[in-house]
Amino acid sequence: MTQPPRSHGRKTLRPSVKPRALMEENPHIVGAWQAQVITLFPEVFPGVLGESLTGKALKDGLWHLDTIGLRDYGMGKHRNVDDTPAGGGAGMVIRADVLEQAIMAAKERAAAPQPIFYLSPRGVPFNQKIAQHWASEPGVTLLCGRFEGVDQRVLDHFRIIEVSLGDFVLTGGEIAAQAMLDATVRLLPGVLGNAESAVEESHSSGLLEHPQYTRPAEWQGHAIPEVLMSGHHARIADWRRAQSEALTKQRRPDMWAAYHKRD
Repeated sequence: MTQPPRSHGRKTLRPSVKPRALMEENPHIVGAWQAQVITLFPEVFPGVLGESLTGKALKDGLWHLDTIGLRDYGMGKHRNVDDTPAGGGAGMVIRADVLEQAIMAAKERAAAPQPIFYLSPRGVPFNQKIAQHWASEPGVTLLCGRFEGVDQRVLDHFRIIEVSLGDFVLTGGEIAAQAMLDATVRLLPGVLGNAESAVEESHSSGLLEHPQYTRPAEWQGHAIPEVLMSGHHARIADWRRAQSEALTKQRRPDMWAAYHKRD
């Protein structure tokens, strides 16, 4: 006789050796946004996604997280998933036949057809616009690479789009997957307590966010800008806009140029 599911409190939002409770004991609610991650290390999920707002949203069924372990589809006694690169070279490459089985399993488990993305340093840079697009989909499937990458034939056959977290190389795609999912899940309806937060923050309007202040009114000889204490909403909005423009122009001239080009 199986034991009934145990009730979980806040501790379910904390990562552990096997942080799986939020994923395994919450069924996929119809209509909930679905994230699938194909990975050699399913045990590292939900990781930071099980904390804070994303963890609460996962617990509340606003989104669903499903991992597909590559090792489950490995070859032979030792469940090998990789082999040496064709043409020679260092490292190992994840096999096409192993990946195919994992991808087909993901497709079968998906509640609705959803795009597949391979997390790769040679992919298009991930940004807020992509996060907004992903949030508008029924869900996404993320393929985490390891070693020297994956067999190119799989990417071509399944028309998988490559996406990069930045101009650097990680040992695998799991960290990138959690970062991208965090950026996407927080945009889903009901996840943020104040929907305006997602509108006013950096990158959403094409500008960097203005500086933020809170109590105490004076700290270490530094006072909160007077305009923010004035209660004059129009002046505050103008000040914040000017600060956003100045910061963007100084720190991100590429964003500043793009912002003016769209006017």
